[in-house]
Amino acid sequence: MAPALIAALAASLAAAAGAAPPPGAASSGAPPPPREPYVAPADGSLRDTIIIGRPVRHAAARDSSVTSVVMLGTGTPNADPERSGPCVAVVVRGHAYLVDAGPGLVRRAAAAAKNGIAALAPQRLGIVFITHLHSDHTVGLPDLMLTPWVLERHDPLEVYGPPGVRNMTTHLLAAYSEDIRVRTEGLEPSHNDGWQVHAHENTAGVVYRDSNVTVTAFAVPHANWTYSFGYRFDTPDRAIVISGDTRPSDAVVAACHECDILVHEVYSAERVASRPPEWQRYHAGAHTSTTELAAIATRAKPRLLVLYHQLFWGTDDAGLVREVRRGYDGAVVSARDLEVYR
Repeated sequence: MAPALIAALAASLAAAAGAAPPPGAASSGAPPPPREPYVAPADGSLRDTIIIGRPVRHAAARDSSVTSVVMLGTGTPNADPERSGPCVAVVVRGHAYLVDAGPGLVRRAAAAAKNGIAALAPQRLGIVFITHLHSDHTVGLPDLMLTPWVLERHDPLEVYGPPGVRNMTTHLLAAYSEDIRVRTEGLEPSHNDGWQVHAHENTAGVVYRDSNVTVTAFAVPHANWTYSFGYRFDTPDRAIVISGDTRPSDAVVAACHECDILVHEVYSAERVASRPPEWQRYHAGAHTSTTELAAIATRAKPRLLVLYHQLFWGTDDAGLVREVRRGYDGAVVSARDLEVYR
């Protein structure tokens, strides 16, 4: 590697290692006024809350003054061609904040941008919050680090996540060092800092705040992981909670507490019996069944419950919703890639 690039890489990693946590804590101002409860339309379509398929057809989807949740990936480790790996975008005032980096996220973001959500243009993807370091939540991280840079992102990527995420990004930069050298020292015209990464290792509490959003991490129990987080996003007009991977947890109930949107992972309580006993034990200790999620949502009281990271095992979106509704009478939908919620 050329000396200039070595120096730049070292500076990037040093900045990440020494980066101070973002200033401030949760806002101490007056609480926002109560929001009207969500009322599902009579036909059950939820289309007044969910913008499906091609948001460009709906003026509301392009209204950057309203916080939106965009499902860039709803999948699991299963290689479902209809579902990219886990990635949720919270879009606030024309800025996108990503949660997780599952495979396919940059191309899903490009599709969302083509559909009218300009904040998700690849070159504008600049910040991500990782829930935990399972491969299906991080395989897209090198794509997020490098592809937007190739497409002329000028600033380093900000990565927040559990302990270990800095080591991961360090090794990814090393793995792609020759690519970075060729692109920065060769014929390509771009010589900005967009390939660099600032990695921030967080614990529970407020991990990030700017003029658009306050992001709070909360610990969740997921299999044998020492560190696994969900995230709450407080914006000027919405409170959004994303569970990450977790078995049933009071932490999710506390983080949501009548939030606007709760995005929660789920597996089919009916179909798990079809799995081998060792996998049933794993899922019970790592994930949340439809029956368990109904109980969680009843206590958390979100205006809208969004299912993602769904394990179907032969059922479908409608089947999962039916299972949840046996124990929960609030608004619920099973998400698909590129759906938009607000």
